[in-house]
Amino acid sequence: MDDVDRAILRELQVDGRIPYAELGPKVGLSPSAARQRLQRLIDAKAVQVVGVTDPMAMGGQTMALLGLRVDGDPRAVADELSRHDEIVYAVLTSGTFDLFAEAVCRRPHDLLDFVNDVVRPIEGVAAVESFPYFGIHTHRFLWDVH
Repeated sequence: MDDVDRAILRELQVDGRIPYAELGPKVGLSPSAARQRLQRLIDAKAVQVVGVTDPMAMGGQTMALLGLRVDGDPRAVADELSRHDEIVYAVLTSGTFDLFAEAVCRRPHDLLDFVNDVVRPIEGVAAVESFPYFGIHTHRFLWDVH
């Protein structure tokens, strides 16, 4: 992956639907060369172009990162969490928490109910810490492309 490939990926993070006619000149290529570069990255499985929903736009107004400590296999807990619509993602970690999960609920009390009535009773969950997000109206994922 070279500097032009990284520039293409940065532009796609800003607007995943950017036309090649705009993308090419922004990264120093013709539109057809930009299309070929992106296709090469897709074919190499270095990049995947997908649609990502905005949980806030979908009706969720309360979001929180949940840090879980688990007795036993954290993969089983992550699998169980992922069965619930409130969970955006779950990732295994190595550190203070065994896994993190992001939850989106309509209202703060729905988040409280979800944590207390759904997450805590899952077999293997030893502890849950909730890190709520307040006042966020957009949810964007941007990664530095190296």
